[in-house]
Amino acid sequence: MKLEGSYIINASKEEVWLAMNNPEILQASIPGCESLEKLSETQFTAIVKAKIGPVKASFTGEVSLENLNPPHSYTLTGEGKGGLAGFASGAADITLSEHDEGTELQYEVEAQVGGKIAQIGSRLVGGAAKKLSDQFFRRFAAAINGEEENPE
Repeated sequence: MKLEGSYIINASKEEVWLAMNNPEILQASIPGCESLEKLSETQFTAIVKAKIGPVKASFTGEVSLENLNPPHSYTLTGEGKGGLAGFASGAADITLSEHDEGTELQYEVEAQVGGKIAQIGSRLVGGAAKKLSDQFFRRFAAAINGEEENPE
């Protein structure tokens, strides 16, 4: 499954870069994130509760930052396991560029899912992934700007 998009964030590229590496901001931005722990400068571990269609699960996973080019880009790779619900893994290339209104964040994600999640169908999984992505970036932009975002 592939996802791509871009968001304009009303902050400098350096501020967005720092936020992309801040565990507190990331945890507040990730829908369903119960914990996010920084293991090293480039590795995190997380627990996320998610509901995709009829499947609810708690996923435990690890995330790594690779191909770091501060404050312009990095690749985020990760894998999460949700017991009987299945697994998800993938990589996201994230690029920051200056924009008249602040910073444009562009992303391209390549993800794979397996188990019960994969059985519910690619259209449903893709729609849920897009919704979660939109929620993440709305929350992320709000956190950078010191605003509250409706968690919906």
